[in-house]
Amino acid sequence: QVQLVESGGGSVQSGGSLRLSCAASKITYSNFCMGWFRQAPGKEREAVAQIDSSGTTSYGKSLKGRVTISRDNAKNTLDLQMNNLKAEDTATYYCAAVFRFQPCRVSQGHVDYTSWGQGTQVTVSS
Repeated sequence: QVQLVESGGGSVQSGGSLRLSCAASKITYSNFCMGWFRQAPGKEREAVAQIDSSGTTSYGKSLKGRVTISRDNAKNTLDLQMNNLKAEDTATYYCAAVFRFQPCRVSQGHVDYTSWGQGTQVTVSS
């Protein structure tokens, strides 16, 4: 079972930046989709950004233009650079991944992620 550990959350003022990182271990296949999701209290979980093993990225509407997802294949880490943060970005951010034999493509729509991190809190004060 793939294990994911997030880091980098914290508190920042509106307009500030944060970089989240997710370390993956116990990886068994080279094809993957990985992504960042977030959930605020009382709201549904939403996709922030996703990337697959071909390098294709997909961004959610809420943070598009303000975030960049990147993957270091050598280190098995997934990063999320968030800029110009707003109070409404306050949420718990989760790293998700699926590693499998078949290719995984974020451009093909919904991805069934099988591994999730414990979450990291991001708080943006106005």
